Amino acid sequence: MKTLEIDIETYSEENLGKCGVYRYAESNSFEILLFGYSIDSGPVVVVDLASGETIPDEVLDALSDDSVTKWAFNATFERVCLSSYLGRLGRTIRRDEPGARYLDPLGWKCSMIWSATLGLPLSLEGVGSVLGLEKQKLSEGKDLIRYFCQPCTPTKSNGRRTRNLPSNAPDKWKLFKRYNLRDVETEMGIQQRLCRFPVPDSVWDEYHIDQEINDRGVRVDLELVKEAIALDGISRTELMDSMKRLTELENPNSVQQMRQWLSDNGLETESLGKKVVAQLITTATPELQKVLRLRQQLAKSSVKKYQAMENAVCSDGRARGMFQFYGANRTG
Repeated sequence: MKTLEIDIETYSEENLGKCGVYRYAESNSFEILLFGYSIDSGPVVVVDLASGETIPDEVLDALSDDSVTKWAFNATFERVCLSSYLGRLGRTIRRDEPGARYLDPLGWKCSMIWSATLGLPLSLEGVGSVLGLEKQKLSEGKDLIRYFCQPCTPTKSNGRRTRNLPSNAPDKWKLFKRYNLRDVETEMGIQQRLCRFPVPDSVWDEYHIDQEINDRGVRVDLELVKEAIALDGISRTELMDSMKRLTELENPNSVQQMRQWLSDNGLETESLGKKVVAQLITTATPELQKVLRLRQQLAKSSVKKYQAMENAVCSDGRARGMFQFYGANRTG
């Protein structure tokens, strides 16, 4: 075995878009549902882990064997998720580093990065479309991922369950397996189409360094993060209370209510954007200026970055996956 093409479908209660793959994969609820693979560009095989099938030992061994090149589109996802999976099986993750959390990036290459070096989109669907591949990503994928890979809302009609299993929709599950198989075929099609434009070894070296940096992560001062978020809550409450006292509005943060209040007090405006509010302050009466300044402070009171840190931080207090290699496709 020289190469192994991989695509996986997974489940976790964590929100992947908010927390990133590192936090996502370490969740106790994380599991791999489907494991699609092709050895040396051979026929694609889909292992239905959710239904009790198992990945062959030779494939599991290849995951930690750096002499076998593993390929995936957005390989970071597969590598980190499979690191978690192997760890839970008690298998070796890095032969040169006992106790390592993640598979060695040196054994991995990413067809998304390859595409990015040529100015192509950073999505499998987008690349397949631009290249006009015969076997493109199936359009039903998003709905199937939403159905099987994320928690569902408990309702009376679904028996109050919080997750959809293969047994809940056998036909959908059959289609999901086909979707997984097609993704592997599409990824191989991309490599075949791009083979005339290989990525320089120096760029792959940089990619592997990037992955090591992302694996190592950045330590986050969680106490500071939590206190900043709490302080923001106190500040916002105080600002809102002050605005309510001055305006007697039920929700002074409402643009519609605030515009009406300003109009009733002789100040007409079509917008309450930051620049507009700053301009209004220069002409408003002292009473209105006070309210507008409070609104300015409320708009500045944002802790989204702190919340993002809190969402992304792993169990060891480090936030990982902070950098996107070749995110700017003209400069890398």
